[in-house]
Amino acid sequence: MASYDEIDRREFLTKCARGGLGALLGCGLLASAVPVEAAVGNVARHPARFWENQSGNTIMCQLCPRHCTLAPGQHGNCKARMNLGGQMISLVYGKPTAIHGDPVEKGPFFHFLPGTRTLAVGTAGCNLHCKFCQNWEFTQSYPQHTDNKDLSPQSMVDQVIDNNIPCIIFTLNDPTQCIEYVLDTARLARARGIKMLCHTGGYICSEPLAELCQAMDAIVIDLKGFTDDFYQNVVGATLQPVLNAIKQVHASGTWLELANLVVPGYNDNTSTFRKMCQWILDSLSPDVPLFVSRFFPKYQLRRVQATSQDTLRNLRKLAYEVGLNYVYLGNMPGDPAESTYCPACGMKVLKRHGPQVTNTGLDPRTGKCTKCGCKIPGIWQA
Repeated sequence: MASYDEIDRREFLTKCARGGLGALLGCGLLASAVPVEAAVGNVARHPARFWENQSGNTIMCQLCPRHCTLAPGQHGNCKARMNLGGQMISLVYGKPTAIHGDPVEKGPFFHFLPGTRTLAVGTAGCNLHCKFCQNWEFTQSYPQHTDNKDLSPQSMVDQVIDNNIPCIIFTLNDPTQCIEYVLDTARLARARGIKMLCHTGGYICSEPLAELCQAMDAIVIDLKGFTDDFYQNVVGATLQPVLNAIKQVHASGTWLELANLVVPGYNDNTSTFRKMCQWILDSLSPDVPLFVSRFFPKYQLRRVQATSQDTLRNLRKLAYEVGLNYVYLGNMPGDPAESTYCPACGMKVLKRHGPQVTNTGLDPRTGKCTKCGCKIPGIWQA
Protein backbone atom coordinates (compact mmCIF):
# COMPACT_ATOMS: atom_id res chain seq x y z
CA MET A 1 0.00 0.00 0.00
CA ALA A 2 1.28 3.42 -0.95
CA SER A 3 2.66 6.00 1.47
CA TYR A 4 1.97 9.73 1.34
CA ASP A 5 4.28 12.35 2.75
CA GLU A 6 3.09 15.07 5.06
CA ILE A 7 2.82 18.57 3.61
CA ASP A 8 3.35 21.27 6.21
CA ARG A 9 1.68 24.69 6.14
CA ARG A 10 4.70 26.57 4.75
CA GLU A 11 5.19 24.10 1.90
CA PHE A 12 1.45 24.12 1.23
CA LEU A 13 1.35 27.89 0.78
CA THR A 14 4.60 27.98 -1.17
CA LYS A 15 3.38 25.45 -3.71
CA CYS A 16 0.05 27.20 -4.00
CA ALA A 17 1.79 30.49 -4.70
CA ARG A 18 4.00 28.95 -7.38
CA GLY A 19 1.56 26.92 -9.36
CA GLY A 20 -1.87 26.86 -7.79
CA LEU A 21 -3.36 24.04 -5.79
CA GLY A 22 -3.07 21.72 -8.77
CA ALA A 23 0.62 21.37 -7.90
CA LEU A 24 -0.46 19.40 -4.85
CA LEU A 25 -2.41 16.72 -6.68
CA GLY A 26 0.48 14.30 -6.49
CA CYS A 27 0.62 14.77 -2.74
CA GLY A 28 -3.08 14.08 -2.29
CA LEU A 29 -4.07 17.60 -1.32
CA LEU A 30 -6.72 19.92 -2.64
CA ALA A 31 -6.48 20.84 -6.31
CA SER A 32 -8.38 24.00 -7.10
CA ALA A 33 -10.89 26.61 -6.07
CA VAL A 34 -10.04 26.74 -2.35
CA PRO A 35 -9.06 30.28 -1.32
CA VAL A 36 -5.69 29.72 0.32
CA GLU A 37 -4.51 33.19 1.24
CA ALA A 38 -3.69 32.98 4.92
CA ALA A 39 -4.11 36.10 7.00
CA VAL A 40 -3.50 36.86 10.63
CA GLY A 41 -6.81 37.84 12.15
CA ASN A 42 -8.88 36.02 9.52
CA VAL A 43 -11.49 34.69 11.95
CA ALA A 44 -15.11 33.59 11.82
CA ARG A 45 -18.14 34.76 13.74
CA HIS A 46 -20.08 31.56 13.33
CA PRO A 47 -22.88 30.76 15.80
CA ALA A 48 -21.69 28.12 18.24
CA ARG A 49 -23.62 25.35 19.94
CA PHE A 50 -23.45 23.75 23.38
CA TRP A 51 -23.85 26.77 25.64
CA GLU A 52 -26.53 28.33 27.82
CA ASN A 53 -27.52 31.78 29.01
CA GLN A 54 -26.70 32.93 32.50
CA SER A 55 -27.68 36.28 34.01
CA GLY A 56 -27.64 39.26 31.68
CA ASN A 57 -25.40 38.64 28.67
CA THR A 58 -23.20 36.17 30.54
CA ILE A 59 -23.09 32.69 29.04
CA MET A 60 -21.74 29.30 30.09
CA CYS A 61 -20.08 26.90 27.65
CA GLN A 62 -21.35 23.31 27.85
CA LEU A 63 -18.83 21.83 25.45
CA CYS A 64 -16.05 20.63 27.73
CA PRO A 65 -15.79 19.98 31.49
CA ARG A 66 -14.34 23.43 32.12
CA HIS A 67 -17.81 25.02 31.69
CA CYS A 68 -16.28 28.44 31.02
CA THR A 69 -18.53 31.30 32.18
CA LEU A 70 -18.00 34.24 29.84
CA ALA A 71 -18.97 37.88 29.98
CA PRO A 72 -19.36 39.70 26.65
CA GLY A 73 -16.01 39.94 24.88
CA GLN A 74 -14.40 37.09 26.81
CA HIS A 75 -12.85 34.02 25.22
CA GLY A 76 -13.15 30.49 26.52
CA ASN A 77 -10.15 28.65 27.89
CA CYS A 78 -9.75 27.11 24.42
CA LYS A 79 -9.27 30.60 22.90
CA ALA A 80 -11.43 29.63 19.89
CA ARG A 81 -14.88 30.42 21.30
CA MET A 82 -16.10 33.71 22.74
CA ASN A 83 -19.09 35.64 24.00
CA LEU A 84 -20.14 38.19 21.40
CA GLY A 85 -23.02 40.28 22.70
CA GLY A 86 -24.47 37.46 24.80
CA GLN A 87 -24.09 34.81 22.08
CA MET A 88 -21.41 32.14 21.83
CA ILE A 89 -19.52 32.23 18.55
CA SER A 90 -16.80 30.10 16.98
CA LEU A 91 -13.80 32.04 15.70
CA VAL A 92 -12.41 29.05 13.77
CA TYR A 93 -15.38 27.73 11.78
CA GLY A 94 -14.11 27.23 8.23
CA LYS A 95 -10.78 28.83 9.16
CA PRO A 96 -8.12 26.07 9.42
CA THR A 97 -4.57 27.11 10.18
CA ALA A 98 -3.11 23.75 9.15
CA ILE A 99 -3.94 21.46 6.21
CA HIS A 100 -1.89 18.31 5.63
CA GLY A 101 -1.99 15.40 3.25
CA ASP A 102 -1.37 12.39 5.52
CA PRO A 103 -1.67 8.62 5.51
CA VAL A 104 -4.34 7.38 7.90
CA GLU A 105 -1.53 5.81 9.96
CA LYS A 106 -0.43 9.31 10.95
CA GLY A 107 -3.80 9.61 12.75
CA PRO A 108 -2.71 7.33 14.34
CA PHE A 109 -5.12 4.67 13.07
CA PHE A 110 -3.72 1.17 12.48
CA HIS A 111 -7.00 -0.76 12.30
CA PHE A 112 -8.88 1.59 9.99
CA LEU A 113 -8.42 1.31 6.20
CA PRO A 114 -4.62 0.85 6.24
CA GLY A 115 -2.70 2.86 3.67
CA THR A 116 -5.57 5.24 2.98
CA ARG A 117 -4.95 8.90 2.15
CA THR A 118 -6.52 11.52 4.40
CA LEU A 119 -6.92 15.25 4.42
CA ALA A 120 -5.83 16.35 7.90
CA VAL A 121 -7.22 19.66 9.15
CA GLY A 122 -6.48 21.65 12.29
CA THR A 123 -7.51 25.05 13.65
CA ALA A 124 -6.12 27.49 16.18
CA GLY A 125 -6.82 27.00 19.87
CA CYS A 126 -7.23 23.96 22.08
CA ASN A 127 -9.01 23.12 25.32
CA LEU A 128 -5.92 21.26 26.56
CA HIS A 129 -2.54 22.80 27.32
CA CYS A 130 0.01 20.00 27.11
CA LYS A 131 3.53 21.07 28.01
CA PHE A 132 4.81 18.71 25.29
CA CYS A 133 2.48 19.92 22.51
CA GLN A 134 3.93 19.41 19.02
CA ASN A 135 1.77 22.13 17.47
CA TRP A 136 1.88 24.69 20.24
CA GLU A 137 2.46 27.61 17.84
CA PHE A 138 -1.22 27.52 16.86
CA THR A 139 -2.92 25.29 19.44
CA GLN A 140 -1.92 27.64 22.26
CA SER A 141 -2.70 30.83 20.31
CA TYR A 142 -5.81 32.90 19.79
CA PRO A 143 -7.21 32.59 16.25
CA GLN A 144 -6.69 36.34 15.89
CA HIS A 145 -2.94 35.70 16.06
CA THR A 146 -2.60 32.81 13.58
CA ASP A 147 -2.60 32.53 9.78
CA ASN A 148 -6.02 31.12 8.97
CA LYS A 149 -7.19 29.92 5.57
CA ASP A 150 -10.72 29.92 4.18
CA LEU A 151 -12.07 26.38 3.80
CA SER A 152 -15.79 25.86 4.26
CA PRO A 153 -17.21 22.37 4.92
CA GLN A 154 -18.77 22.31 1.44
CA SER A 155 -15.56 23.36 -0.29
CA MET A 156 -13.53 20.80 1.66
CA VAL A 157 -15.87 17.97 0.74
CA ASP A 158 -16.04 19.00 -2.92
CA GLN A 159 -12.26 19.07 -3.15
CA VAL A 160 -11.63 15.68 -1.56
CA ILE A 161 -14.27 14.16 -3.85
CA ASP A 162 -12.59 15.70 -6.91
CA ASN A 163 -9.23 14.29 -5.87
CA ASN A 164 -10.34 10.85 -4.67
CA ILE A 165 -9.25 11.42 -1.09
CA PRO A 166 -11.42 9.00 0.88
CA CYS A 167 -11.01 10.35 4.42
CA ILE A 168 -11.02 13.63 6.30
CA ILE A 169 -9.45 13.78 9.75
CA PHE A 170 -9.74 16.66 12.20
CA THR A 171 -6.48 16.60 14.16
CA LEU A 172 -3.32 18.66 14.84
CA ASN A 173 -5.21 20.49 17.59
CA ASP A 174 -8.18 19.14 19.53
CA PRO A 175 -11.33 19.07 17.36
CA THR A 176 -13.52 19.69 20.42
CA GLN A 177 -13.38 23.47 20.29
CA CYS A 178 -14.24 23.57 16.56
CA ILE A 179 -17.01 20.99 16.87
CA GLU A 180 -19.51 22.93 14.73
CA TYR A 181 -17.01 22.86 11.86
CA VAL A 182 -16.40 19.15 12.42
CA LEU A 183 -20.08 18.18 12.57
CA ASP A 184 -21.10 20.22 9.53
CA THR A 185 -18.23 18.79 7.50
CA ALA A 186 -19.14 15.28 8.60
CA ARG A 187 -22.78 15.71 7.60
CA LEU A 188 -21.77 16.65 4.06
CA ALA A 189 -18.87 14.22 3.78
CA ARG A 190 -20.59 11.06 4.93
CA ALA A 191 -23.53 11.75 2.62
CA ARG A 192 -21.04 11.45 -0.24
CA GLY A 193 -19.18 8.42 1.04
CA ILE A 194 -16.22 10.20 2.63
CA LYS A 195 -15.03 8.69 5.91
CA MET A 196 -14.73 11.03 8.90
CA LEU A 197 -12.10 10.65 11.59
CA CYS A 198 -10.85 12.71 14.50
CA HIS A 199 -7.98 12.70 16.98
CA THR A 200 -8.97 14.16 20.35
CA GLY A 201 -7.84 14.42 23.93
CA GLY A 202 -11.33 13.36 24.98
CA TYR A 203 -11.90 16.34 27.31
CA ILE A 204 -15.50 16.84 26.27
CA CYS A 205 -18.98 16.68 27.78
CA SER A 206 -21.31 13.77 27.14
CA GLU A 207 -23.91 15.51 24.93
CA PRO A 208 -21.53 16.92 22.29
CA LEU A 209 -19.51 13.70 22.41
CA ALA A 210 -22.64 11.70 21.58
CA GLU A 211 -23.09 13.81 18.44
CA LEU A 212 -19.42 13.45 17.60
CA CYS A 213 -19.68 9.66 17.85
CA GLN A 214 -22.64 9.64 15.48
CA ALA A 215 -20.74 11.82 13.00
CA MET A 216 -17.39 10.00 13.06
CA ASP A 217 -16.38 6.69 11.51
CA ALA A 218 -13.42 6.37 13.87
CA ILE A 219 -11.94 8.25 16.82
CA VAL A 220 -8.51 8.09 18.40
CA ILE A 221 -8.26 9.45 21.94
CA ASP A 222 -5.07 10.42 23.73
CA LEU A 223 -4.98 8.78 27.14
CA LYS A 224 -2.06 10.98 28.10
CA GLY A 225 -1.45 9.50 31.51
CA PHE A 226 -3.26 7.71 34.28
CA THR A 227 -3.05 10.06 37.27
CA ASP A 228 -4.82 13.31 38.07
CA ASP A 229 -1.47 14.77 39.07
CA PHE A 230 -0.12 14.28 35.54
CA TYR A 231 -3.25 15.68 33.93
CA GLN A 232 -3.37 18.74 36.18
CA ASN A 233 0.34 19.60 36.04
CA VAL A 234 1.27 18.60 32.48
CA VAL A 235 -1.98 18.63 30.47
CA GLY A 236 -3.95 21.32 32.29
CA ALA A 237 -7.04 19.16 32.76
CA THR A 238 -8.36 16.27 34.84
CA LEU A 239 -8.35 12.54 34.18
CA GLN A 240 -11.87 11.30 34.95
CA PRO A 241 -13.69 13.14 32.14
CA VAL A 242 -11.27 11.58 29.66
CA LEU A 243 -11.92 8.09 31.03
CA ASN A 244 -15.66 8.76 30.80
CA ALA A 245 -15.30 9.90 27.20
CA ILE A 246 -13.29 6.83 26.24
CA LYS A 247 -15.94 4.53 27.68
CA GLN A 248 -18.69 6.50 25.93
CA VAL A 249 -17.00 6.25 22.52
CA HIS A 250 -16.41 2.53 22.95
CA ALA A 251 -20.01 1.94 24.02
CA SER A 252 -21.27 3.90 21.01
CA GLY A 253 -19.79 1.40 18.57
CA THR A 254 -17.67 4.04 16.80
CA TRP A 255 -14.27 2.55 16.04
CA LEU A 256 -11.85 3.54 18.83
CA GLU A 257 -8.08 3.53 19.17
CA LEU A 258 -6.00 4.93 22.05
CA ALA A 259 -2.65 6.73 22.14
CA ASN A 260 -0.24 7.27 25.03
CA LEU A 261 2.85 9.46 24.64
CA VAL A 262 5.45 8.35 27.19
CA VAL A 263 7.33 11.30 28.71
CA PRO A 264 10.39 10.31 30.82
CA GLY A 265 9.97 11.18 34.47
CA TYR A 266 6.33 12.20 34.04
CA ASN A 267 4.15 9.25 32.99
CA ASP A 268 6.57 6.36 32.49
CA ASN A 269 6.05 4.69 35.87
CA THR A 270 5.55 0.98 35.19
CA SER A 271 3.07 0.46 38.02
CA THR A 272 0.85 3.30 36.79
CA PHE A 273 1.16 2.10 33.19
CA ARG A 274 0.06 -1.37 34.26
CA LYS A 275 -2.99 0.11 35.99
CA MET A 276 -3.85 1.98 32.79
CA CYS A 277 -3.63 -1.20 30.72
CA GLN A 278 -5.73 -3.06 33.28
CA TRP A 279 -8.34 -0.30 33.05
CA ILE A 280 -8.44 -0.65 29.26
CA LEU A 281 -8.85 -4.41 29.61
CA ASP A 282 -11.58 -4.20 32.26
CA SER A 283 -13.49 -1.15 31.02
CA LEU A 284 -13.21 -1.59 27.26
CA SER A 285 -11.77 -4.63 25.51
CA PRO A 286 -8.41 -6.33 24.96
CA ASP A 287 -8.91 -5.58 21.25
CA VAL A 288 -8.78 -1.78 21.49
CA PRO A 289 -5.49 -0.81 19.80
CA LEU A 290 -3.06 1.10 22.01
CA PHE A 291 -0.19 3.24 20.70
CA VAL A 292 2.71 3.69 23.10
CA SER A 293 4.70 6.49 21.54
CA ARG A 294 8.14 7.98 21.92
CA PHE A 295 8.45 11.54 23.25
CA PHE A 296 10.91 14.00 21.77
CA PRO A 297 11.78 17.33 23.48
CA LYS A 298 9.22 19.99 22.56
CA TYR A 299 7.56 23.20 23.72
CA GLN A 300 7.86 23.56 27.52
CA LEU A 301 9.62 20.20 27.96
CA ARG A 302 12.59 20.87 25.70
CA ARG A 303 15.03 19.88 28.42
CA VAL A 304 13.46 16.46 28.96
CA GLN A 305 15.33 13.70 27.16
CA ALA A 306 13.67 11.62 24.46
CA THR A 307 12.04 8.41 25.64
CA SER A 308 14.36 5.42 25.66
CA GLN A 309 13.41 2.82 23.07
CA ASP A 310 14.02 0.14 25.68
CA THR A 311 11.51 1.85 27.98
CA LEU A 312 8.86 1.68 25.27
CA ARG A 313 9.61 -1.95 24.47
CA ASN A 314 9.33 -2.85 28.14
CA LEU A 315 6.00 -1.03 28.48
CA ARG A 316 4.68 -2.79 25.39
CA LYS A 317 5.68 -6.13 26.87
CA LEU A 318 3.89 -5.21 30.09
CA ALA A 319 0.72 -4.30 28.17
CA TYR A 320 0.71 -7.70 26.54
CA GLU A 321 1.25 -9.36 29.91
CA VAL A 322 -1.85 -7.57 31.21
CA GLY A 323 -3.83 -9.02 28.32
CA LEU A 324 -4.08 -6.39 25.57
CA ASN A 325 -3.94 -7.82 22.04
CA TYR A 326 -2.80 -4.92 19.87
CA VAL A 327 -0.05 -2.70 21.25
CA TYR A 328 2.06 -0.55 18.94
CA LEU A 329 5.16 1.58 19.35
CA GLY A 330 4.87 5.04 17.83
CA ASN A 331 7.61 7.38 16.59
CA MET A 332 9.92 4.40 16.07
CA PRO A 333 9.83 3.83 12.29
CA GLY A 334 11.07 0.41 11.23
CA ASP A 335 10.54 -1.19 14.63
CA PRO A 336 8.75 -4.56 14.46
CA ALA A 337 6.23 -3.21 16.97
CA GLU A 338 4.75 -0.99 14.23
CA SER A 339 3.28 -4.07 12.58
CA THR A 340 0.05 -5.91 13.36
CA TYR A 341 0.26 -9.51 14.56
CA CYS A 342 -2.43 -12.12 14.93
CA PRO A 343 -2.98 -12.64 18.68
CA ALA A 344 -3.86 -16.32 18.09
CA CYS A 345 -0.99 -17.60 15.92
CA GLY A 346 1.50 -14.73 15.97
CA MET A 347 1.55 -14.21 12.21
CA LYS A 348 2.45 -10.71 11.00
CA VAL A 349 -0.72 -9.75 9.12
CA LEU A 350 0.18 -6.12 8.35
CA LYS A 351 3.78 -5.02 7.96
CA ARG A 352 4.52 -1.34 8.57
CA HIS A 353 7.55 0.87 8.16
CA GLY A 354 6.47 4.36 9.06
CA PRO A 355 3.60 5.22 6.71
CA GLN A 356 4.27 2.28 4.38
CA VAL A 357 1.91 -0.66 4.85
CA THR A 358 2.06 -4.12 3.30
CA ASN A 359 -0.64 -6.74 3.72
CA THR A 360 1.15 -9.95 4.69
CA GLY A 361 -1.71 -12.04 6.04
CA LEU A 362 -5.03 -10.24 6.47
CA ASP A 363 -8.11 -10.98 4.41
CA PRO A 364 -9.70 -7.51 4.16
CA ARG A 365 -13.06 -8.98 3.13
CA THR A 366 -13.44 -10.95 6.35
CA GLY A 367 -10.91 -9.20 8.63
CA LYS A 368 -9.41 -12.59 9.43
CA CYS A 369 -5.84 -13.88 9.67
CA THR A 370 -5.15 -15.89 6.52
CA LYS A 371 -3.15 -18.46 8.50
CA CYS A 372 -5.45 -19.39 11.39
CA GLY A 373 -8.73 -17.59 10.68
CA CYS A 374 -8.64 -15.46 13.83
CA LYS A 375 -10.78 -12.32 13.52
CA ILE A 376 -8.68 -9.14 13.68
CA PRO A 377 -11.00 -6.31 14.82
CA GLY A 378 -10.97 -3.20 12.67
CA ILE A 379 -12.39 -1.52 9.58
CA TRP A 380 -10.54 -3.09 6.68
CA GLN A 381 -12.71 -2.18 3.69
CA ALA A 382 -14.40 1.09 2.76
